This record gives sequence, structure tokens and C-alpha cells, in this order.
Amino acid sequence: MRRFTLIFTPYFWLIALFLIPFIIVFKISLSDPALAIPPYTPNFDLSGGWSAIGTFFSQLDFENYEFLLTDDLYWKSYLTSIKIAFFSTVFTLIVAFPIAYGIAKAPLHLRPMLMMLIILPFWTSFLIRVYSWIGILANEGILNNFLLWIGIIDQPLRLINTNIAVYIGIVYTYLPFMILPIYANLEKMDSSLIEAAEDLGCSRIGAFWSITLPMAKSGIVAGCMLVFIPAIGEFVIPSLLGGSSTNMIGKVLWGEFFSNRDWPVASSVAVVLLAILMIPIILFQRHQQKENMNE
Repeated sequence: MRRFTLIFTPYFWLIALFLIPFIIVFKISLSDPALAIPPYTPNFDLSGGWSAIGTFFSQLDFENYEFLLTDDLYWKSYLTSIKIAFFSTVFTLIVAFPIAYGIAKAPLHLRPMLMMLIILPFWTSFLIRVYSWIGILANEGILNNFLLWIGIIDQPLRLINTNIAVYIGIVYTYLPFMILPIYANLEKMDSSLIEAAEDLGCSRIGAFWSITLPMAKSGIVAGCMLVFIPAIGEFVIPSLLGGSSTNMIGKVLWGEFFSNRDWPVASSVAVVLLAILMIPIILFQRHQQKENMNE
């Protein structure tokens, strides 16, 4: 009974908060839009019994999914979201790795304080932190005024309402999710391995590529997944910093639900987005299984 309870608890959590909502969304995606509350006409009703199930399969169609392929707004939004999420993950890794490495190499008594400095700003509201970047990146914002003051530029740079602002917002927002797993791996690394490599004639750069980077591989993969997966469906950052020119799929999904009130199409967008996100999740699980087998 104890073993059953231990196994059943996470499965119950996944069934209640993932599988059942997904089935409901998938059911809505196969429905027809309607001027009603809720704004769709279900094609499947359990109250009809077995006859309703037979009618449902006989009338089953995927016209909402076909509509996503015919309208370039949706597939272009998917591609834009994947591109922005990918490059944001790369930029976040470039920024996070030196920080994690520096914290891991810092004296032991300073590491908790340094980690607190990384985490402390994120105790503030997510919306407030993203909104504050408008004042920093605006044409008359802090960054442009500083660059004008020191003479680097002659006129304000157009940063707000661009993809650059979206990249900055995503990197800033998800930076701790990249730092923490990398730091956890680097902290466990035995520094004597670096010293042994250097004693055997290996340069510092060579020791980094042959020892430090492979040791941090698991943390890098985990951090990339923690950044890439939520960045694809990001809504707040492209809405506040990207403006109307940045059509990420999260913005399109919100517009279909709350502006167009087309729940079937919005549900189809959500199902396809989830299917896309399953690819990196499966790859990550396979990587973790290989790592566990090697250990």
C-alpha cells in the first residue's frame, strides 16, 4: 500500500492537472465555433451514450487543424516562436555559463550570497520586472540616455517593440533557470582534474573544453530545456516588449481565446504547440536515461 501510494501520487497529479485538461482542450479543438457561452458547439456529448460516440466518430473532422495550415499567420507564428526561443536559449547560455562558473569557483562562504544576488530580483512580480524594461529600452529610456551622454550614439536607438527587446526580456527573465543547473554540476566538479590536466601539458582552454565543459553537460542540457520550453509559449514578454511586429504563438493563442472568441481554433493552436514541445521533452528524457546508464 505504501508503494502504491508513492507511485499513485505523481500519476494522480499528472492525470488531474495535465491529462484531463488536455483531453478537454482537444475535445474543444474538434468542435465548431458558435455565438454562445461557451463560444463553441461540441461534437461529442457523453450524455448521449454509445450512440453519441458513434455519431462523433462518423462526423469527426480536423478542419480547425487544416485551417492552421492554410493561414500563414499560425505557421509563421510557430516558426517565429521556435526561432526566438532557440536564440534566446543560446544567448542565455552564453550569459549564464560564466556566472555559474564564477560562483562555483568562488570561496565557499561567498557562494550563498552570490546565489542570493541571482535569485533576489526574481522575488518581485514577473509582470513588474518585464514592464520595467520598457523604461530602460524606450527611445527616451535609461539606456539611450546613457549612450547619448557618453557619446557612443548621436540619436536614440530603436530598441523597444523589436525582437531585440524580446531577446533581452527572455534572457533576463529565464537567466536563473540556466544558472542553477549549470552551477549544480560545476560545484560538484573536482578541481584536481584541472590541475592534473595542466600538469600533463594541457592549456587552460584545452582543460576547459576537455574537462569542465563535459562535466557541465547535464546542467547545460537541463538549463536549455528549462529556458527553451517556456520561451516558445511566452506571451507577456512579446506583448510588452515586442509590440505588434512580434507574432509569437503565445500572443496568437491569447488573441484567439479572448479577442476573436474562437475557442476551437485556439484549442487547436494549443494542441499543436504541446505536440511541438513534446519533442524537446522526449529528447531530454532520452539524454537523462543515457546519463543514468553511464553512471
